[in-house]
Amino acid sequence: MAAKQRDISISEFFAKNRHLLGFDNPRKALLTAIKEAVDNSMDACEEAHILPEITVSIKQLTEKKFTITIKDNGPGIVSEQIPNIFAKLLYGSKFHSLKMSRGQQGIGISAAGMYGLLTTGEPVQIISRTDKRKKASHCHVQIDTSKNKPLVVLDEDCDFDLPTGTQVTITLEGKYQKGKQSVDEYLVQTAMANPHATIIYNLPDGSVYEYKQQSKKMPFVPVEIKPHPYGVELGLLYKMAKESTSKRLSAFLHHDFSRVSSNMAGGICKKAKLSKNARPASLSLKEAEVLHTAINETKIMAPPVNCIGPIGENELEQGLKRTVEAEFYAASTRKPSVYRGNPFLIEAAIAYGFKTAQNKSNGDGDDEDKQVQMELKRFANRVPLLYQQGACAIHKAVGEINWRNYSLSQSRGTLPMGPMVLMVHIASVWVPFTSESKEAIAHYPEIIKEIKLAVQECGRKLGIYLRKQKRIRQEMAKRGYIETYLPYIGEALQEILLLKDKQVETVVSRLKEVLEKTRQL
Repeated sequence: MAAKQRDISISEFFAKNRHLLGFDNPRKALLTAIKEAVDNSMDACEEAHILPEITVSIKQLTEKKFTITIKDNGPGIVSEQIPNIFAKLLYGSKFHSLKMSRGQQGIGISAAGMYGLLTTGEPVQIISRTDKRKKASHCHVQIDTSKNKPLVVLDEDCDFDLPTGTQVTITLEGKYQKGKQSVDEYLVQTAMANPHATIIYNLPDGSVYEYKQQSKKMPFVPVEIKPHPYGVELGLLYKMAKESTSKRLSAFLHHDFSRVSSNMAGGICKKAKLSKNARPASLSLKEAEVLHTAINETKIMAPPVNCIGPIGENELEQGLKRTVEAEFYAASTRKPSVYRGNPFLIEAAIAYGFKTAQNKSNGDGDDEDKQVQMELKRFANRVPLLYQQGACAIHKAVGEINWRNYSLSQSRGTLPMGPMVLMVHIASVWVPFTSESKEAIAHYPEIIKEIKLAVQECGRKLGIYLRKQKRIRQEMAKRGYIETYLPYIGEALQEILLLKDKQVETVVSRLKEVLEKTRQL
């Protein structure tokens, strides 16, 4: 038995358990591969302060075999890094960086390439240019799953139709299908959450959709921060102390953590009864435990929030209007909050009363419209979440709100009924996903509370609008009754007051003029 024991590489593990990464069926695999590539393109463009222009193309080769190509106008990738980025799991620059970004784990795009290799045997094809004065790099790479290392099949220079940018092509086994949880829906929602981006979508049937840029305003570029003391557990604190280059314990606390001043660092050391001049690397586990307790007993300011950036209320409304034509819009952006020492913020936006046929219910009447359940659109760091809605903290929070307060019908614990789209966005330095496939957000009480507050703020605005519309409908109904019975009122007046026909016509005409003026008001 001992002779059979061996190391298991991370890529070998995920190759056998690819469902953990979102590649559990052909339809979902096609979506996941495109999603990971688009997320990388968006991040690269925004970090380089470039307004994204992304082209997504799907070409069907056989019944089950597809080629997907994602091209962006970003800064490009240096040729030495291409193999590691696209053919090595857990390789990237964002995992250890505490700032908001779409990608976090360094798994996504390389896992998509690995899935393509497993199902079709084809390597990932990359073209990338970093300088318009130079040729582009053209590489074919594939992953060695037993060693989690990239293998370069082709490496040459080539021409590229953009001055800078990257193009990724993956051949994989997939299934293209329209409707919910499809590539089409993902790109619509991506356009909704990123009004500053232009997205061109080439479908397998040859048709083309273009989501044009709605705003030339670049989104806020997050700044990397240091870990907050409240978010560091004992084991990590002990490890950080052992690896610190600081010579003194107080300097370690001041320089390696956010919101810890020199005076506060000295106070924490004093509370822990440790010398502020002690070497961090020489701390024992028992001393680290005392230090950890002292940190949690010290009142420390919340972490800085320049590491996260909201979409913005105006941009949220623009994004909704880009894809949903409605009668009423409302948006809300909460102030940043904290969970486990990680800053985050919640945004919400509502579009009510569909005008377009694709969003309407089967009937035109108010009663039939109310039988349509609200559509919930979930986003994390501007990325749409299409699967596992019932397991997500966003769904839980929205279902727990009493929507009857805002003139909407609702069964207990479910989404309300009404012709409405609700968009909820969480921005954080580290989104607490429930799995590696990044499809649902964990149920942290702090996050659920903030979601409720953001959605309720939109709900109050919607309630005011709906009550006003109800009053208008009631007034119009009353006016309709009066107009219906005006001729009979005229005849009654004639009999009672013995008026002539011409006088009755004058009275009726005058009443109609008054009703018309009030209608215009």
